[in-house]
Amino acid sequence: MDLIFIIGCFVAPLLLVAAGIWPLRAFLQRRAILDHPNDRSSHTTPTPKGGGLVVIPVLTLTWIGIVWLGDPNALGGEVVPVALLALFLCLLSWVDDLKNLPALLRLGSHAAAAATALYFMPTDMLVFQGILPATLDHGIMVIAWIWFINLFNFMDGIDGISGVQALIIGAGIVVVSLVSGNIIQLTPFAIAVAGVSIGFLIWNWHPARIFLGDTGSAPLGFLLGWLLIRLASLGEWEAALILPAYYLADATITLFKRLLLREQIWLAHREHFYQKAVQSGLSHASVTLQVYFVGVVLAASSVACAAGYTYTGFVVSAFAVVGLLVWFQLDHSKFH
Repeated sequence: MDLIFIIGCFVAPLLLVAAGIWPLRAFLQRRAILDHPNDRSSHTTPTPKGGGLVVIPVLTLTWIGIVWLGDPNALGGEVVPVALLALFLCLLSWVDDLKNLPALLRLGSHAAAAATALYFMPTDMLVFQGILPATLDHGIMVIAWIWFINLFNFMDGIDGISGVQALIIGAGIVVVSLVSGNIIQLTPFAIAVAGVSIGFLIWNWHPARIFLGDTGSAPLGFLLGWLLIRLASLGEWEAALILPAYYLADATITLFKRLLLREQIWLAHREHFYQKAVQSGLSHASVTLQVYFVGVVLAASSVACAAGYTYTGFVVSAFAVVGLLVWFQLDHSKFH
């Protein structure tokens, strides 16, 4: 793969997002499209929401450009539909940010997007490496994809955290591809994710000057879900589980806790582990940096798995995620 092409896949989306957020933020402020603090939020001042209106078009158009400028026969037949479906979710989520659409409509759109994307994927693509029949494999994949879209949305609750998670997944896939050589076709798309993430973090780092909103978090979860699914289908299933492991653990454990308490799980709340850490005294920046450093450990664990050290990779990643969850549960006000 040409070095200039690879650099462009990273630099172009980074600069476009960093530059594009400025006029978007001004527009959102003029129209008073703001996320106001409430009982369930972690911010303290009204902040423009809708950063996804720049992040998602830039990322999807970059992916389409990669197909056009690279090898259209590699993944183009599915990347372009996936990108267009992400744009559809972006527009629908923008309406949701403005008017609060019913939860069932949002969930139905996520299911429709995942099922439609599956239609454009190879019929012999198997996420579970042939352990399950193809129909069951694809069914579980779609359900997992829907869950990932929603958990990514749920976890976008403090400054910088979703940008950091997207960066970890994008950069992690790149380093895994360098070690394994099995997923080279995913590399430019993952590099573009890393570039977009950094461009957005310039504006979203604490104190955030703009939020993704559902406009960004739902379609970004959809696009990252596709990357992780293809990562698993190409043989690197360990990395596909490990790279998002903190998000998966925090969101899934919190969901089951709320189900046991018979709470309305579709409503916004402040019960995630990272939110409790902020409530107990840690700053947004501190919590996000800790998620980032654990993400680096998870990326290294994924590389270990790709290099053949699967047991070590899973053990290290499990200790890192469990350790962070336990740490976030502590009362940090006692340490001040």
